[in-house]
Amino acid sequence: MLETLGSLTSSPWIYVVVAVSIVLDVFLPVLPSGMLVITAAAAAAGPPPRVPDITALLVIAATASVLGDLAAYRLARLGGARLDRAIARSRRLTRAHERLGTALSRGGGALVVIARFAPAGRSVVSLGAGRTQRKVTEFLPWSVLAGITWAGYSVSLGYFGTQWLGTAWLGTAVSLIALFAAGSLAAFLVRRPPEATAPAT
Repeated sequence: MLETLGSLTSSPWIYVVVAVSIVLDVFLPVLPSGMLVITAAAAAAGPPPRVPDITALLVIAATASVLGDLAAYRLARLGGARLDRAIARSRRLTRAHERLGTALSRGGGALVVIARFAPAGRSVVSLGAGRTQRKVTEFLPWSVLAGITWAGYSVSLGYFGTQWLGTAWLGTAVSLIALFAAGSLAAFLVRRPPEATAPAT
């Protein structure tokens, strides 16, 4: 797999692979879109040939993230009872959507940004926003901010990590650890119970 990624980073096809992976991982969270972005960014910081342009990679990653979010959002809005039944059959998705409702009441749109880093958080938030019939004007700006934040973080990890550490493999490895750490923190923030409010006096 690493050899395949290495060959892709020297080809313009890397942009297509990154974009498709990011769009689809809202439906298939097991896809390694974060690893692809970091690997491509590390290659952009390495010796020639530097096919991935760092600016183009950032724009493509952020745009693909928003497009994937919107696809899931629209699917959930149009899914109706069929989607509700599919979610009800999954205990994990049911619990996730219950937490989403609580978190949205607490944090509002900021949850969309935080959940973008959590494993499957992007899927839960995008589908949940569509399922609860939230307006696109409420969801889209936060999705754009989430996409830019996630893409900027991932690209910066791969690019500057490689520049600072001197080798692409080490920069990629350390960057993946940092991405995993951010995902773990985001998952904790999304899943933590709401703070108890003090009773009125």
